[in-house]
Parts: sequence; C-alpha cells; structure tokens
Amino acid sequence: KIQYPVHILKQNMPPEECFRAVDECGAPIVSIPGGEPLLHPQINEIVDGLIARKKYIYLCTNALLLKEKLHLFRPSKYLTFSVHLDGQKEHHDFSVCREGGYEIAVEAIREAVRRGFRVTTNTTLFDGADPKSVRAFFDEMMDLGVEGMMLSPGYAYEKAPNQELWLQRERTKKLFRLILSNRKKRWVFNLSPLFMEFLMGLRELSCTPWGMPTYNLFGWQRPCYVQQDGYAETFRELLEETEWERYGPESGNPKCANCMMHSGFEATAVNHTFSGWRGFLDTIRATFSLYPDAQAAAELERMRPAPHPWELVQIGGGPREKTS
Repeated sequence: KIQYPVHILKQNMPPEECFRAVDECGAPIVSIPGGEPLLHPQINEIVDGLIARKKYIYLCTNALLLKEKLHLFRPSKYLTFSVHLDGQKEHHDFSVCREGGYEIAVEAIREAVRRGFRVTTNTTLFDGADPKSVRAFFDEMMDLGVEGMMLSPGYAYEKAPNQELWLQRERTKKLFRLILSNRKKRWVFNLSPLFMEFLMGLRELSCTPWGMPTYNLFGWQRPCYVQQDGYAETFRELLEETEWERYGPESGNPKCANCMMHSGFEATAVNHTFSGWRGFLDTIRATFSLYPDAQAAAELERMRPAPHPWELVQIGGGPREKTS
C-alpha cells in the first residue's frame, strides 16, 4: 500500500469521503489500514464518525505513535487497535527494518490495555518464519492481555522487494500446520476457525474477492485488497461490473495462484459457518479443537532456528554493525 509517488502518499482522505464510502457499502465492520492511520491529522474525527454510525472499527497501526496518540480516542466496544507485529522482538524488528520497534509497540499495547481499549494483533508470516518463535510470540501476546491474534501469510505484491520471501501455497500449509497444531488453550485468535484449518491444509476454500472491499483515494479498488486492476467509482459498479471469474486460485490467474490471505478466503469460511447446520457444527468443532498432531510436534522438536539471510537495515541509516 506504499508503492505510490510521494505526492500521492502525502494526501489524506477527508472524513466526509470516508463516511460516504462506509455508508455506500453498508458493511458492519470497517478496517482502517495505511500507511499509518495515526499520521492522518483527522483520524480521531474519522473514528468518532464511524462509532456514531455503530461500525466496528479495526484501526491497523504499527503502534510507533499509538501511546502518544491514545488521548485522541475514547475506549469503545466499537474501536479496536489492531497492532501489526510480525513475531518476537528479533523477527519483528527485522521485518520492519527498525530496531526497537517491537519494544515501542509492546509498551503501547500495555498502555492501551491499561486504559481500557480493545487491542488485537495482526501478524504476517513469510517464508523462513520460525514456528517455535511464532508459538512463543503467541504466549507473549496473551501475557500482554490482547483480545485475540490475527495471522495471514504474506501476499507476493508485484512491486515488493525480496520476492523470494513470499510463501508458496504448499509451504504455507506446512508452516501453519506446525504453528497451529497442538495449540494451547490460552491462545485466542481473531480469525474464523475454518480459515485457520484452510491455512493448515485441512480444508479447501475458494476465494471471495469481494469479501473485503477496499476504498482509497482512487475509488473502489478492483478486484480485492491485495490486487490493483483498476478502480470503480461506486460500490455497485465494483460488484456488478468486475469480472470476478478472473480471480481466485481456481481461475488460473497467476497472481492468485499462491494467495491464501484472509482478505479473500476468510469471508468464504464465514459464509460456510452460516450456510446451514453442517457449517455451524464444523465451526463449533474447529473452535474447541487443539489439533493434536504427533508428527508436527516431533518436527517442531527437531527444528533449529535459521539465521536471517539479510542484514537488518535501519530505515534512514546503514547496515547495523556486526558484533563479535
């Protein structure tokens, strides 16, 4: 979402335009991504306006500014801060190219929870992620008091650097099977349990590309949150004139071949839950299962953490000094 010229990145969407899009779409849940939403000079007006409309809000943030901006907001059942953390300290700081980023985010989470705000985490996993470390990260987040944790495999944006980091479909299933099998009762996830089965390779789901419609400065983005094949002026135009059959892994579209992101597949999982008794019972079973898997446990036990293949580079600086 940051692959734009500087003059575009400096623009802010007016609150009134945000409200028009929300009213036009009618969705009960609104996610405010970025860039970094807390940099928007009217972010509190946007949040207040959405709360007045009784919309459930996920304000996605890296939390670097969260602690100093908390005074702009009031705790509400409608507002959740979704803090982007890509794992334990070393892994998160490496992922975001900022040493100390994890500690700043954790301190902001503590303060937000202390003040009564709802807080969840949002974690994107890439090829080479350490399953043991991710599981330890779950314990750390539960200790902080977050309501739940969201997980998703990274999507291979065409313009993104380090393309070899993106997970392929079979590697995604293997990674999430190691992470999510033999889970602890105390872990709370902010995900459909059927979508989690999909990530583990235990269930097939088709993509619902309109499940998380995306509006930005250019209009309604076609076809989905992660792809940009043009824009529609209205929500109705997005739904009625987009060639949806061109998207999803089953379409043969190479851009969709390895995608397993929640923005396309979790809506399908939720639809299955409410499709009838079978979907409802599948969801209940998945909700309470800890997914015992002796083979996954043995593989985890044998694993040794692999070093990062690149140096951590501080944004605005050079490579960090190596220590002996």
